[in-house]
Amino acid sequence: MSILIVDDTPVNLMLLEEILEQEGYDDIHCARSGLEALDLLADMRDSKEQKMIDLVLLDVMMPGLDGIETCRRLKAVKDLSHIPVIMVTVRDDDEALEQAFNAGAIDYIVKPVKEVELLARVRSALKLKEEIDRRVRREKELVELTDQLDTINKRLMGMAQVDNLTELGSGRYFSRILEKEWNRARREGLTISLVMIDLDDFASFNELYGREAGDNCLKKVAGILNAIIKRAGDSIVRYGGDEFAIILPNTPGDDVLALAQEIQDRIEDAHLEHAGSKKNGILTVSIGLATAQPAKGNDVKGLIAAADGAAYLAKNEGANQIRVSLDCS
Repeated sequence: MSILIVDDTPVNLMLLEEILEQEGYDDIHCARSGLEALDLLADMRDSKEQKMIDLVLLDVMMPGLDGIETCRRLKAVKDLSHIPVIMVTVRDDDEALEQAFNAGAIDYIVKPVKEVELLARVRSALKLKEEIDRRVRREKELVELTDQLDTINKRLMGMAQVDNLTELGSGRYFSRILEKEWNRARREGLTISLVMIDLDDFASFNELYGREAGDNCLKKVAGILNAIIKRAGDSIVRYGGDEFAIILPNTPGDDVLALAQEIQDRIEDAHLEHAGSKKNGILTVSIGLATAQPAKGNDVKGLIAAADGAAYLAKNEGANQIRVSLDCS
């Protein structure tokens, strides 16, 4: 591990360096002043190639910037504050030691330095540094893992909002956006309309043509809906297996009905083959409409039930029809 010795007296530098080298510490740096030490540490911090110092042996009594102030400045730098500092001092009175520890030192050695004491305190400090490094690595790994999990969760949330097959909004997206638009309409005194689109006899379509053809048919219907619904604020979702829904904020009832008729006509015009259909061997849809003005006494569930009920009625009255619900309570 790497050790920095800071002392303005060359003899002291040589003595400490010699003791440490004899013990096998071969990565030793020396500085003759506090400013030189801080500059060296800053250069190491900014370098991508140099290994950072693991321990500082810091003389207290130095001209200019003394050891106490040097330690205090070192500990004030975020990227250097974790480096342990052992003060080397001629004083061991309570006041001197309190100053050293308050500045951030973890230990002290009294001059003249005793070899056994020096090596014992250095070993202890380096063990502490190894533990600090392990904790820093673990914290960094935890931060990286947390960031990765956050990214994955955001991606999953995004995926949950989109139907994988049609790339329209999903059922979860439908619930969220409808609640949001309902609350906005209530605040602003506006209406909100819901269009439910049910593909007629789609179970028999899958039986006749297979699941893959059924999926392709759903994609084509989604494409038709996307081509029709262009207004900002309107939302198209795949509501269920063979059901689609369109949320239309602040749309007059006549416009909603005209839109439903356009959807029905465009799907017929697409001539999506369906031998099990009741109309000329092509796919048709049943559509239910409901409009509400959110207020006390009604809720979003009532709007869904009304539009769903209207679509069910259209399907059971012969399919390929549009029905409007007048009850959104």
